[in-house]
Amino acid sequence: MDLLGRWKAELKEAIEQALSRAEAAGRIRLDGERSFEVEVPREKAHGDFSTNAALALARAAKTKPRDLAQVLVEELDLGSLGVERVEVAGPGFINFYLHRGWLHQVIPLILANPDRYGESRTEHPERILIEYVSANPTGPMNVVNARAAVVGDVLARCLAAVGHQVATEYYVNDAGRQVDLFAATVEARCRELKGEPFELPEDGYQGEDVREIARELLADYPDLLEWEPEARRAFLRREAPDRVVAQQKADLERYRVRFDRWFRERDLHEAGKVDAVVQRYQERGMSYEEDGAVWLATSRFGDEKDRVLIKSDGIPTYFLADIAYHQDKFERGFDRLIDIWGPDHHGHIVRTKAALEALGYPADRLEVLLLQLVTLTRGGEPVRMSKRAGEYVTLEDLLDEVGVDAARFTFLTRSLDAHLDFDLELAVRQSDENPVYYVQYAHARICSVFRQAFGEGADPAQHLPDPEQTDLTVLASDEEDDLLRHLVAFPSEVRLAAERREPHRLAFYAMELARRFHTFYAHHRILGEAPQVEAARLLLARATQLTLRRVLGMMGVTAPERM
Repeated sequence: MDLLGRWKAELKEAIEQALSRAEAAGRIRLDGERSFEVEVPREKAHGDFSTNAALALARAAKTKPRDLAQVLVEELDLGSLGVERVEVAGPGFINFYLHRGWLHQVIPLILANPDRYGESRTEHPERILIEYVSANPTGPMNVVNARAAVVGDVLARCLAAVGHQVATEYYVNDAGRQVDLFAATVEARCRELKGEPFELPEDGYQGEDVREIARELLADYPDLLEWEPEARRAFLRREAPDRVVAQQKADLERYRVRFDRWFRERDLHEAGKVDAVVQRYQERGMSYEEDGAVWLATSRFGDEKDRVLIKSDGIPTYFLADIAYHQDKFERGFDRLIDIWGPDHHGHIVRTKAALEALGYPADRLEVLLLQLVTLTRGGEPVRMSKRAGEYVTLEDLLDEVGVDAARFTFLTRSLDAHLDFDLELAVRQSDENPVYYVQYAHARICSVFRQAFGEGADPAQHLPDPEQTDLTVLASDEEDDLLRHLVAFPSEVRLAAERREPHRLAFYAMELARRFHTFYAHHRILGEAPQVEAARLLLARATQLTLRRVLGMMGVTAPERM
């Protein structure tokens, strides 16, 4: 249950009824929509909730905001909502101050079902397909791929938590010139390893990983270089990318990122789905031939120019295969597609949406999130090279150096549209400066309190007092109030992370929850207080520990009991 959401909805309903009563009594007259918000103020002094109803509706009511606010306050029937007082503030805000006990409801709520705390039900659930990472099958994943993996994974978890039906997908673009070039590079490395004359293709792939693939292939197929040239090339075009994909899958599994489906571009070609898109465009009058090539009239749908579908040499463009892939997604019945792309793909958004519109699909059913770059530093100096790839730091390198928890958490400490500086030394530092350590330590600290209270190995759930039989009103200090308020906010943060496509909100929430607990712990003892105070604080600590575990779990980060 979302306590904040419930209170907002109930207060909004009470305000709407007050507006209706005021109209019926002839005190105001409103024309048009009644659009206003009920929010949590930034400052506690401004109440538990606040509404801009009078400010938003004053023009329609042809009255001053403060005058309208006063009318609403007089017409409000708050019944059993537990509102202690209502005040008009500033230019016309209405602030609601609730009975203090409303915050205490969150403790039994969390303890009753901790593994589902934060879940809610969106008004309009959708079938959503999120496609992310989709790195080329020609080499190891880089740190931008690593960032995309976490962002996509956590966004999918947030969307599912608010009631959407979510599927995740990795697109393997294992067709086209890049695969031909990769296969030719692997063949050249095979000849090199055999001591035969070899020539690397122009723009061929570098790095020790290519030699590793060549070495594996020669071990598995010692006579590979004796095969018929066409058979060997066809084999390498399929087998070499497949081996890269197998390593990518292994790296992502280690990284705690799993996809519901790995979709291969070559399957689109073999199933005739790429050709079918061209035919559909022809039938709809959206394509034309010019200079021996087939063009799509994307300029009709807002693109700056038309785009080539099939080049003059008869080879389909990557753009055409991408359109076929997106059509396939829609044909599978998804209501919404979310793609997470790198920063170098900004120019592809308009043309892709235009191409889908030309097929008859609404452009707004495709959302593209652009992920910004990552800069790795160590000791203040940029880190660029990788022993394995030869050109860049790989996901495997990163996990070897900082571990999965630090990598995942750090990538969530910035919004996806912001450049991220990843300090490799900070990520493993055991200090409050390191966000993942700071949050995990809060969880471990609470677990230590439970060991002191109940004994080594004891399950706190079996020893904690019953929250329904505990006087929680003794949780009255500012630090306890701050902690309770943040616990209450968790479902709303998950909802906002889903609605706004901002999974970094979970990291921000976790850091703030840890900060509030550390502050509480610095000012108050949990054990050794009066029995009723100790009981209430143990329950508060348990609710905090479970929420920390829950938010870390949604981030794919562990919640250690000892550190």
